Amino acid sequence: MGKQPSAWITTQQKKRWPLMILLLLSLSTLMAFLIRSTFDSCSNGSINNVGNFIREGQEEEKGGTHHQVNHNDEAPTPNPLDFMKSKLVLLVSHELSLSGGPLLLMELAFLLREVGADVVWVTNQKQTESDDIIYSLEHKMLNRGVQVFSAKGQEAIDTALKADLVVLNTAVAGKWLDAVLKEHVADVLPKVLWWIHEMRGHYFKLEYVKHLPLVGGAMIDSHTTANYWKNRTRERLGIKMPETYVVHLGNSKELMEVAENRVAKRVLCEHVRESLGVKNEDLVFALINSVSRGKGQDLFLRSFHESLKLIQERKLKVPPIHAVIVGSDMNAQTKFETELRNFVSQNNMQGRVHFVNKTLTVAPYLASIDVLVQNSQARGECFGRITIEAVAFQLPVLGTAAGGTMEIVVNGTTSLLHPAGKEGVMPLSNNIVKLATNVEKRLTMGKRGYERVKERFLEHHMSERIAKVLKEILLHKAKRHSES
Repeated sequence: MGKQPSAWITTQQKKRWPLMILLLLSLSTLMAFLIRSTFDSCSNGSINNVGNFIREGQEEEKGGTHHQVNHNDEAPTPNPLDFMKSKLVLLVSHELSLSGGPLLLMELAFLLREVGADVVWVTNQKQTESDDIIYSLEHKMLNRGVQVFSAKGQEAIDTALKADLVVLNTAVAGKWLDAVLKEHVADVLPKVLWWIHEMRGHYFKLEYVKHLPLVGGAMIDSHTTANYWKNRTRERLGIKMPETYVVHLGNSKELMEVAENRVAKRVLCEHVRESLGVKNEDLVFALINSVSRGKGQDLFLRSFHESLKLIQERKLKVPPIHAVIVGSDMNAQTKFETELRNFVSQNNMQGRVHFVNKTLTVAPYLASIDVLVQNSQARGECFGRITIEAVAFQLPVLGTAAGGTMEIVVNGTTSLLHPAGKEGVMPLSNNIVKLATNVEKRLTMGKRGYERVKERFLEHHMSERIAKVLKEILLHKAKRHSES
């Protein structure tokens, strides 16, 4: 999951990694993969809200076609995206960063490369000066056979005209159409799939999305977000959404392999807890997201403080509980992060609250915590990739009753939900106490959540859903072409 140049803990803690490597290399090819991903996070240091999808294992051959193979030496299971073989696909990202949208588009790029599609990537808003993260991500794509072009060059225009499919990622990417294609926009729109992830109102600008009604289709991560866009575009902008498809995301095979490996999880848990100064018997409630007011770290810390008071007032016998904020930025020192740290200091919670810098790899934290807190505010998350990743690790979720979270979890069965905003502070604190005092409830919720992930939130589920959408877009384009 998301974003990275500071190490994910401290220099001293980095020095412990060699011991961890020796332990993990003795496990399996899976763990070798995990170690490679973990070292990426150590060298890049950012938060990845979409998880571990960048495969760097033995399947990483340029142009290679991949099929899922079962374990009984039976015939390979056909990949639902096989029909995209040899198709030319242009992916347009508004930026290249370790935020959710670009990483999801990269995941799609790699899924298409696995079946032999020709994939070209352009970044509309690219920094002029060199950037280590951009350099690293571009080379990950190049190593997987994804071509990277300038967004504003003739190559991009020619590719858009020749492409079988053009994917615009996020509403902001819409600015690329007029700025680059100019008089060719109408020729390209029928084969455009617009993949929208935004939930905030400031993205509803006509300059971004005026071409929406004419594209081949829109793909959105949750029903809640799709309904929001449908209503908002009609009421605020006076335009109509195109055919819109809801595609829930899925966990990568690599992440699931780690989540299902008890030895791997134990090693990661011991390492992370030692680095944080948390004992094995302690309970850890973690919020894993980029630190911003919209993600609700401030309200989570208020709820955590209230839960400590409740435990003390009621004289409850529970192990020491800790709050972990993964997604901090020690270097930026934003006003909001300063507020968070001041709140912790003013309430003498330094030994109970731990800030962890942005990291590419979230698996070590998911393996080491007891409960995930998803406290996104206002309309909540568009979907919430970290939520399905946490549930894969059999973690119960304490989430806001908003956005895509409600399409992932089941309140009272796999999670306990609370309202967004200040009115959610005390309900969340009570839910923290409920799970802190009831180990059976935590374990049962985690197990049921894991079963739900296996039923509907795996990579092959996502591939099947995306394949249906791509077939519809290609069919739509062919029909428009024949009519013209």
